[in-house]
Amino acid sequence: MQYLVIAYDHADAIDRRLESRDDHVKGAKELMASGKILSAAALIEEDKMVGSTLVVDFENDNEMDLWLDNEPYVKNNVWNMDEFQIVPIKVLPKS
Repeated sequence: MQYLVIAYDHADAIDRRLESRDDHVKGAKELMASGKILSAAALIEEDKMVGSTLVVDFENDNEMDLWLDNEPYVKNNVWNMDEFQIVPIKVLPKS
């Protein structure tokens, strides 16, 4: 299933974000190569990173849960999971 993920950071997360960024980007690139992440972007407000948005395509909820269990921004308390949003979507095919 395809989902839009909207993940705002905790207000005090900038240092944790920067510390976790390399692992986050590495994992995201691997998931992009396998087709699990279709797109990813940082959320910007007033020229500051305040969160992330992703379009993902996982086989099932268990696969999404496994990703989140291992996602560096979740493990290192960057994303505010109390405001975390997962919205089912259907991406327009490229062809």
